Amino acid sequence: MRTLLHLDASPRSDRPVSRQLTREFAVAWRQANPDGQVIYRNLGRDQVPLVTETFIVAVYTPAEARSPELRAAIATSDRLISELQTATDYVFGVPMYNFSVPAGFKAYIDQIVIPGRTYAYTADDSGSRTGLLKGKKATVIMSRGWQYQSGSPLSTCNLQEPWIGMILGFVGVVDVDFVVAEGVAALDRGKVQRDKYLQPIREQVRLKAGVATAKS
Repeated sequence: MRTLLHLDASPRSDRPVSRQLTREFAVAWRQANPDGQVIYRNLGRDQVPLVTETFIVAVYTPAEARSPELRAAIATSDRLISELQTATDYVFGVPMYNFSVPAGFKAYIDQIVIPGRTYAYTADDSGSRTGLLKGKKATVIMSRGWQYQSGSPLSTCNLQEPWIGMILGFVGVVDVDFVVAEGVAALDRGKVQRDKYLQPIREQVRLKAGVATAKS
């Protein structure tokens, strides 16, 4: 059964562009997959814990040897990784914060990039690693207040897209599409009509939701 992991990283509630566009994706995905299931995770509302020393100890302690304290420390990580393993498709809504990603999304990544669970060291003792989340399709919907495309004055400040692409590839997710909504600060200032601005991006998002199914 196809399963979509729908994740929103914005700490804002209903107005974020990224959240609106992931909803568009999820609706189109359900239409293309009427028998599919959706797992929803809202990092803005249900924040994941930051990494602690106890968590690190739990990661590097064999499961059968973990104390109750260590099992509790890694329980959230286990749930998040289970969602990633179960899902066949991902849609992540990630706004740009300070040229990168929101703190909640970074905390999420720290909980799911775990040796032996989402990546593994190769057997040649070289330190090389291979991702374990293979065969997944990810669509990452990013919103940015200003223009960061190649050739723009701020292009070198875009640490968001390269980092997300790198970390997903690290855990084995190499089939990744990016949808970008740039210049959204103009929406907040009322200089651009919201529906008119979003219409072509919404159409792109709906197309990606269908393509995610067709490719699989």
